[in-house]
Amino acid sequence: MFLMDYTAGEGWHDARIVPYGPFELDPATVVFHYAQEIFEGMKAYRTADDTIQLFRPECNAKRFQDSADRLCIPKIPVEDYIQAVEALVDVDRDWVPHSDGASLYIRPFVFANDVGLGVHASKHYLFCIICAPSGAYYAEGINPVRIYVEDEYIRAAPGLTGFTKCGGNYAASIKAGELAEQQGFAQVLWLDGVEKKYVEEVGSMNIMFKIDGKIYTAATVGTVLPGVTRRSCIELRKDWGYEVIEGKLAIADVMKAGDDGKLEEVFGTGTAAVVSPSRNWTGRASTLTSATARSALSPRSCTTPSPGCSGARSLIPRAGSFRSRRNTKPLSRILLFRIFVNAARTGPRRRLPYPDAFYCNSCFTVLN
Repeated sequence: MFLMDYTAGEGWHDARIVPYGPFELDPATVVFHYAQEIFEGMKAYRTADDTIQLFRPECNAKRFQDSADRLCIPKIPVEDYIQAVEALVDVDRDWVPHSDGASLYIRPFVFANDVGLGVHASKHYLFCIICAPSGAYYAEGINPVRIYVEDEYIRAAPGLTGFTKCGGNYAASIKAGELAEQQGFAQVLWLDGVEKKYVEEVGSMNIMFKIDGKIYTAATVGTVLPGVTRRSCIELRKDWGYEVIEGKLAIADVMKAGDDGKLEEVFGTGTAAVVSPSRNWTGRASTLTSATARSALSPRSCTTPSPGCSGARSLIPRAGSFRSRRNTKPLSRILLFRIFVNAARTGPRRRLPYPDAFYCNSCFTVLN
């Protein structure tokens, strides 16, 4: 594992790679009591020619800085972050799986390791990176998963830490996730924390809707995590000619689109799950305002595959059959295929249409 220390007045220092092992920490270590910590999630892939590639590490490094800023943690320069990841993955390259769809999951994280009780920014931190071989995120694999619409608990609210990757966000989501799992659902669909009617995320993923040929997804304006896979999927769709709308999408409008036959596909995107199509959802009708939406949020669901979808199922919010108006394979599967196929390609770097981020034509960085 990779380790690097921070000391106030000295900065980040003593970068090293050591054997994986436990930390010895005082019970009064700050992180245990005030949760000053952040993390990232990345993957390394082995290609057909046995090279190892990272998926857009610059984007993760920049997001890590954004999380650090919000949690009052000293930032790690983008180039140092990437160098640390590449150095560890190179040492652990034999652990990168050879099997299709598998990868080496990479978990960089920073935590405050001052000793003492008191709410204030720490003067000492530890940056660590660990790795582990990874298979499918869900037991269902690429098969569609069932989603529960949560209208009691919330994931984030304006002004808080929803746009960061900090442990508190995920700890607060566990309760709703367990309740959903008890009812047979794989994940929770999160609504906004103010009005509880606008779709934001699904589980630990961003969520996207294909309605009447257009792609809708929540804007990353403070309560939604700016996912790297989300960003990649949006860019691919725009390249393919789709109109992508980033903004507020009411759950009632999604239900109405289902009633009108315009809801074509729903799927989540994230580092761990990559692209995960959804099959059906259930929730409490109190979330919705229209009569149509109330009747739609029932435990009943449609399980009829769309034409040409090889048995794929879309997330359908009401009983009855649903068929895509376009005789094409689900966009979620096309995107997943594109991302994995790109792992076997390389190309020159080009600037993206947003600042401080680069990626090669295939979105991958090759380790020599």
